Amino acid sequence: MLQEIHKKLDELYPEMVDIRRYLHQYPEVSFQETETARYIADFYEHLGIPYQTHVGGNGVLATLKGGKPGNKIALRADFDALPIQDEKDVPYKSKVDGVMHACGHDGHTAQLLMLAKTMKMFQDDLPGTIVFLHQHAEEYAPGGAKPITESGALDDVDAVFGTHLWATTPFRVLQTSKDVFMAGPDRFEIIVQGQGGHGGYPHQTKDAITIGAQLVSQLQQIVSRRLDPLETAVITIGQFEAGSAFNIIADKARLVGTVRYLKEDIQEQVISEMERVIEGLCIANDVTYSFNYEKGYPPLVNNAKEAELVLEAAEDINDIETAEEVNPVMAGEDFAYYTMEKPGAFFFTGAQKEGHSYPHHHPKFDIEERAMPIAAKTLITAYFNYQGK
Repeated sequence: MLQEIHKKLDELYPEMVDIRRYLHQYPEVSFQETETARYIADFYEHLGIPYQTHVGGNGVLATLKGGKPGNKIALRADFDALPIQDEKDVPYKSKVDGVMHACGHDGHTAQLLMLAKTMKMFQDDLPGTIVFLHQHAEEYAPGGAKPITESGALDDVDAVFGTHLWATTPFRVLQTSKDVFMAGPDRFEIIVQGQGGHGGYPHQTKDAITIGAQLVSQLQQIVSRRLDPLETAVITIGQFEAGSAFNIIADKARLVGTVRYLKEDIQEQVISEMERVIEGLCIANDVTYSFNYEKGYPPLVNNAKEAELVLEAAEDINDIETAEEVNPVMAGEDFAYYTMEKPGAFFFTGAQKEGHSYPHHHPKFDIEERAMPIAAKTLITAYFNYQGK
């Protein structure tokens, strides 16, 4: 039956592309995906598959009960976009100013909808139950995965699988891990309150810009000089805001950034070291400060058994040339909340366009659309592999 399912997914590829391109033109940012959620719900309404809306927020869950006994497994796709201006010159360019699908979630949604349409055709012979889990707000903490799990909607699910169309991984390559796969992404904000004044009289001021610049430099030394070199962490300052004129010394500086980590003890060490550096430097310069640290998603840890089922699934898919275990990446994913509660695995489906090198969250981001049926085939093959174990 799997080969027939794979064949049907290939036949539905044009419709998959149409859906993806439609969603690409009408993106919605995290927690505002009302029209996208309605589009998904209407699709299941027309398929005749029972569904729930407003799950944990804007989430949509559709449930297909097979004609044969088996496990209940969730297959997840996220559907929010990002506050980025689409700069691609393509017919399906975003029509919403300042918002675009710059991470492939439109493709995730299209492939899962087409998988649902396919599996409806095979419902009588399907072992177990598929939960088509359409999740909102992956891009912005607290995200959509946590409230969905807290809603109880997945309490009776036996396992969960998900994938990301990964634009920096070559087409026809599948990647996963049997342990930690993606980092925990946190956010922080530092406000340095100095004393402004005339640019010609620096001795009468407390220059927030020079203090902020020292913070940028010294915070980087936490990773290079305070952590065990065999451990992994990232501290990135993404915003530095200060000053209002060329001849005025700034009285305030605002630094905003992210910390990425793979282990909770490293996260706590980084926070502690940041507090020491910030406090010490501000005391030395006789200024006040505030430090707000927001913990984001936890690291995404795959279950070894379920990750192995994904790798085994790849062996049965002719479109996949390479399936490999890889080191963790420092991007974050709130799929982590699912594997904290249920057995499961997340994997990357290579979706790099030939001659196209734009990364995720870039204004010219795009995907190799032929990766979508590969992702769908891998999800459903892992589903069947789980039923057989």
